[in-house]
Amino acid sequence: MRYSGIGGQAVMEGVMMKNQEKYAVAVRKPDGEIALEVSEYKGIIKNKKIRNMPVLRGVFSFIESLYLGVATLTFSASFFEEEETDQKEKTKKQREKKVLTEEQQKRQDSLMMGGTVAFSIVLAVAIFMILPYYISVFFQKFTDSYMLIAVLEGLIRLAIFIGYVAAISLMPDIKRVYMYHGAEHKCINCIEHGMDLTVENVRKSSRLHKRCGTSFLLIVMIISIFFFMFIHVDSRVLRLVLRLVLIPVIAGVSFEFIRLAGRSDNALINLLSKPGLLLQHITTKEPEDDMIEVGMASVEAVFDWKAYVEEIRQEDSGEHDISGSN
Repeated sequence: MRYSGIGGQAVMEGVMMKNQEKYAVAVRKPDGEIALEVSEYKGIIKNKKIRNMPVLRGVFSFIESLYLGVATLTFSASFFEEEETDQKEKTKKQREKKVLTEEQQKRQDSLMMGGTVAFSIVLAVAIFMILPYYISVFFQKFTDSYMLIAVLEGLIRLAIFIGYVAAISLMPDIKRVYMYHGAEHKCINCIEHGMDLTVENVRKSSRLHKRCGTSFLLIVMIISIFFFMFIHVDSRVLRLVLRLVLIPVIAGVSFEFIRLAGRSDNALINLLSKPGLLLQHITTKEPEDDMIEVGMASVEAVFDWKAYVEEIRQEDSGEHDISGSN
């Protein structure tokens, strides 16, 4: 398997794919047509030296993924909003939009996106970091071992996270999102294994991928256990503060592992990637053919897969020639 550099996420009835600064969102509209939006996102840090620094690039990537994820989800959801029943209210909103200049509208949208991302981060920290910590405090009545408490806290965090993704998978709408998630992975796996991007080839490709965001989040949970096992302070308040302060560091280290995993077929790396791949059995589902078509449309809008696949075939051909001459 060869690294392509493209990644993406599932959205409501669609798929977003990103290649460097260019991204595309393909959505299957209620009338059956595929809506496609192609745009650019240059990120929160423009300086390439800073944004490519190890660990730091993981922090930037995580924040940017949240921001872009919210934006693309909002775009996809716009095709499924209920129609206004009150025509006067609809007309009023249209007039309000006309009053705003294009620049003001963009600024307003950016503020809304930023607020949504900030709220999402605070909520995630509260549920997956602070809550497990306070639950683990209860067990201090039964043991004085700080390392054991840290492990228990990590296991509680893992249980909450896995329980959450499993519980929401029972919702019909989320199940469809998970199917589009599968389509996204299968499209990337298809071309990274040197196959033409066709429905048939995508269908037989794996829906599991080592560079998945699900794997990233699981790695964050696991690495946090090791961080907190070896960082000990007596003050409960300071312990909580340290957990919050270390979140960017843990995210950055986790990103480096996912980045390495996506570029390596090393046996040890593959073994360490297994837990994330197992969890993807929950967060991805086998897609229908019309979902695969949406994923393909998104890939083709940002990536020249034909040239990429041809390069893989030429490399494979060269390797065969060398081995044959030996």
